[in-house]
Amino acid sequence: MAMTAATAEAASADRSAKKMPDRTFWLLAPGVIWMVLFLVVPILMMVYVSFWTQTTFAITPTLTTKSWMTFFSSDTYLSALWTTIRIWLIVLAATLIVGYPAALFVGLFVRNKTLQTVLLVLCVIPFWTSFLIRVLAWRPMLGKEGAINLILQGVGLINRPIEVLLFSELSVIIGMTQIYCVFMVGPIAFMMGRIDQSVIEAAQDLGAGFWRIFRTIILPLSMPGVVVGAIFVSVMVLGEFATSAALSGRKVNLLGNIIVTQVGSLKWAFAAVAGVILTILMGIVVAALLRVVDLRKEL
Repeated sequence: MAMTAATAEAASADRSAKKMPDRTFWLLAPGVIWMVLFLVVPILMMVYVSFWTQTTFAITPTLTTKSWMTFFSSDTYLSALWTTIRIWLIVLAATLIVGYPAALFVGLFVRNKTLQTVLLVLCVIPFWTSFLIRVLAWRPMLGKEGAINLILQGVGLINRPIEVLLFSELSVIIGMTQIYCVFMVGPIAFMMGRIDQSVIEAAQDLGAGFWRIFRTIILPLSMPGVVVGAIFVSVMVLGEFATSAALSGRKVNLLGNIIVTQVGSLKWAFAAVAGVILTILMGIVVAALLRVVDLRKEL
């Protein structure tokens, strides 16, 4: 009797296991519906609108490649594309250079978990204020009569204010680096915290110096965090327009600024062209970064 009951229970569990995939599939439904409605459909609409015929005061659904040809034949728009790529590369490198040592200190050298949490919270304190306030706060810092020029003049390093600090490409890079650096620090610090300290101690016992330990243990194990941070920073910097408008005095034209300007002029077809190009650029960047490290295996 006992064996019969056990066999029946096993058969019931097997039937439940077979039904499970059908039930778990429905757990994906809300996410799939959300992604289709608010990501796939808008992107397809954007591609479709980019081929519409745009006139000065109207747009019609007659398909044409005129907007695409205008974009790729204009030095202004190609320059904006190159400026976007250049500033993205510089800001990505700057956030990595500034953020990696901070993440190394917080994630590896601070053993107290409470202190680690406090330091990471300190990193995100600026995010308690509005994005625009954080951007505009750089104006009194970088201006001719700003804090940086006053300090440099006060210590005697310069005789007159450095004008290139504000309303230039440099000011945009400084602002973006400060704003987005925390998105590089967080993932790297998380991966640093997962490194087994006994591995580092074993390397030290075998006579390895800090740089050898860093090159052979710390850097490879922290690469998933670097890739995740790079994806965060890349996506946000490539889509930027507010920091450029506020700190460059409209001297630095990014693809995001092109889209905002064209939408403001009701030139939807041309704005869609710039949007499609920006989306493709982001897709290429994310795909390239994901090829550096297999995140599904490492995380």
